[in-house]
Amino acid sequence: MIVVSDTSPITNLIEIGRLDLLRGLFKTVLIPPAVFREATYLEHIRIEIENCDWIEVVDLTSRDLYNTLAENLDPGEAEAISLAIELSADAILIDEADGRREAHRLGIFVTGLLGVLIRAKKQGLIPAIKPDIERLIATSDFWLGQDVIAEALLLAGEK
Repeated sequence: MIVVSDTSPITNLIEIGRLDLLRGLFKTVLIPPAVFREATYLEHIRIEIENCDWIEVVDLTSRDLYNTLAENLDPGEAEAISLAIELSADAILIDEADGRREAHRLGIFVTGLLGVLIRAKKQGLIPAIKPDIERLIATSDFWLGQDVIAEALLLAGEK
């Protein structure tokens, strides 16, 4: 399975001590250079990513789609979507609404951080998603509306 990630899922999973879920779910996660740069501006995150031999930085072979996407998306999102298209990825991990819309438009299967948590629970990697959601809210700048939280808990069978 080819999975490409944007910055937010990786950095937020690091912040709550759950980066291992990506390895458990996908074995390998690919990121483009812009995502690596965005994610590693904090030293503890850089160290965590560099110590993961299963997160691979992969360069784009063409900048054409990137140049188009970069008109409306940040560099990490634009490179992640471009890489997912280039590699015919099975999924992209992305949280930001504009990036998700663009990836959907291009026919890429999209999931985000909450989707990762739900999938991890369904595969028995974690017993519940609610504690991780609470940690996300308490320790990161990840914003979740109450309706989104309620839907995630429902999908995880916790409500």
